[in-house]
Amino acid sequence: MERKILHVDVNNAFLSWTAVDMLKKGEKLDIRTIPAIIGGDQSKRSGIVLAKSPIAKKFGIITGEPIYFAKKKCNNLKVFPASFEIFNFHSNKLYNLLLEYTDKIERFSIDECFLDMTNFLQGRDILDIAYEINKRVEKELEFTVNVGVSSNKLLAKMASDFEKPNKVHTLFIDEIEEKMWKLPVSELFMIGKKTVPKLYNLGIKTIGDLAKTEESFLLKKFGKHGKIMWEYANGIDTEEVNNKVELPKSIGNSITLPYDYNNIEDIDKIIVALSEQVSYRLRKHDLVANVVNIQLRTKDFIDFSHQKKLKYSTSSTKIILEAGKDILREMYKNQYVRLVGIRVDNLENKEEKQMSFFESDNKQDKLDIALDNIKRKYGYTSITRAGEMEIKSVIKDKYKKNKD
Repeated sequence: MERKILHVDVNNAFLSWTAVDMLKKGEKLDIRTIPAIIGGDQSKRSGIVLAKSPIAKKFGIITGEPIYFAKKKCNNLKVFPASFEIFNFHSNKLYNLLLEYTDKIERFSIDECFLDMTNFLQGRDILDIAYEINKRVEKELEFTVNVGVSSNKLLAKMASDFEKPNKVHTLFIDEIEEKMWKLPVSELFMIGKKTVPKLYNLGIKTIGDLAKTEESFLLKKFGKHGKIMWEYANGIDTEEVNNKVELPKSIGNSITLPYDYNNIEDIDKIIVALSEQVSYRLRKHDLVANVVNIQLRTKDFIDFSHQKKLKYSTSSTKIILEAGKDILREMYKNQYVRLVGIRVDNLENKEEKQMSFFESDNKQDKLDIALDNIKRKYGYTSITRAGEMEIKSVIKDKYKKNKD
């Protein structure tokens, strides 16, 4: 039986989701209709363009460039902050809508999903379902998606990248020559920027050129990747839609500081906030950690890290924080630091891990659970520990001091 695969891709996700959130909160202007970008904090060194409106794109603004340069290209450019809390909310709304069609869904990224509809058509045509999803998302969720329709994941994804926005496209095996082979080879999925010039030097400029090249020649020139490129160019892909959620092997978070810090008390407060975030994610996945790792990057871009094995597995914010502070005191030698990170490793499923009576601090567990419940209900930033609140004042004071 021929498989029936859909690839659903949100159009301009970060900007669209921010726009929808603002409109629902009473904003009259849809930022998708003006020169606008979603960017990191401009006061920090991570201030780059994450997403851009169609009008901003006309000014030559590109994703990944510093906001400073983007503003030079467009004087009236509006910059809006990224909120991954908002992005996750809308991503989950889309996922829940798609679950009405099949439970075999692979979340390929925060704004992309593959759906295996093979055994869930219920007598309906796959193309009718694709159009229905496209219309429902626009009407019910108030953003738009492209939907690619095919018999495998590769071709469905390629189809969803055709003309945008808010379109449905097919790319079946008998349509490859007409729709895909004429495209530049750079547009084939999994072809990296470094590979494109090498292909051009071989006279391979379109996907069709690649498809017609001898497989053995590509294997000799590029190894296993050459075989994959040839198969993809010919529409060959047998990979299944993977709807199994794999547990992370480690969980971490880091922050690039607005200025170089050389005060251990200030870095301590950063560790508080990062520990809170990492332990929250641990508990969200029902995981416990056995190792805590602290990473520092100096102003000269030298990275170094230390780790500590915990006496017992835990997801406790208090224990992870204490371990993080201990590690910091062991490793910190008054360097100027531009990045601080914390990571927990050797993760285990909490239910499968046999917890002893001495491994549990019931009072601390209850506090963590209570705070987690509030965050889930009202948003992650709705409540913070006193130490985490201080991180904002540390960064603000540091910014003010450097400005003065």
